[in-house]
Amino acid sequence: MRNYELVFIAHPDLDEKSFTDLCERIKGWINEFGGTIDREDHWGKRRMAYQINKQRDGHYMMYVMQMEPDKVPGLERNLRMLESVMRFMTIRTDED
Repeated sequence: MRNYELVFIAHPDLDEKSFTDLCERIKGWINEFGGTIDREDHWGKRRMAYQINKQRDGHYMMYVMQMEPDKVPGLERNLRMLESVMRFMTIRTDED
């Protein structure tokens, strides 16, 4: 298993319950693909550097996780399907 950081920006109009449900859904996918979450960090609602879909703000969330490399594309495919996720980025943090 390799270490990854997943950061995503959710739509700013989500209320607290909807954002929590979204996070639980993403955590479920990580577990479903055989990954484990080491740390989660909610950065809150912040102003973005540029507009995405005519939005200036977004809810930022980061997961530090471990996952097999061949499972990451499946997770990213699921994230692309969510309308409430405006952007995401998965970064491998291992150093070989």
